[in-house]
Amino acid sequence: MRKSRPELPPSALPQDRRSPHALDLRGFTPATITLLAQRISATASAEYRPRFGVGVTDLRIMALLGAEPWLAPVDVSESTGLDKAAVSRSLRDLRAAGLVEAAGQPTGRRSLFALTDAGLVVHDQLVEAAKARERRLLQGFSAGEHAQLQAFLERMLRNAEQKFDSAHRPD
Repeated sequence: MRKSRPELPPSALPQDRRSPHALDLRGFTPATITLLAQRISATASAEYRPRFGVGVTDLRIMALLGAEPWLAPVDVSESTGLDKAAVSRSLRDLRAAGLVEAAGQPTGRRSLFALTDAGLVVHDQLVEAAKARERRLLQGFSAGEHAQLQAFLERMLRNAEQKFDSAHRPD
């Protein structure tokens, strides 16, 4: 939450505090993508938690385990881009809810996780709900525009993942 400004007469505030290099966040692509991602996540959690008892982090993990069962937490973290602590908390909660099971060392980092039968049922319901949300988000886009948007986003993701050494770092 933003702190409100103290009640000072306008003449008491310096008027030259704006930078000539200030970003217009409305036209800055990373800010737009971040805002969109935050809105999508917040509304997804508000929809999924009451219906399925899971949030967006859980959904991402369950989606991965639905496609690739028996993964270690570190692999889940790397594949989803989620922080290791968030993955551990989510796996713990999903396990307590009976949606995920562990093989190997049940509390260790070498445990492998997969969806239970109940987890597969919830997963399939979540996938249906997630696809319906995607259709609503893409309303008004043609199939070609959707494909183009996906290609642009994938290209941006590849660009963001590139590791530049100091000799190749752009100025």
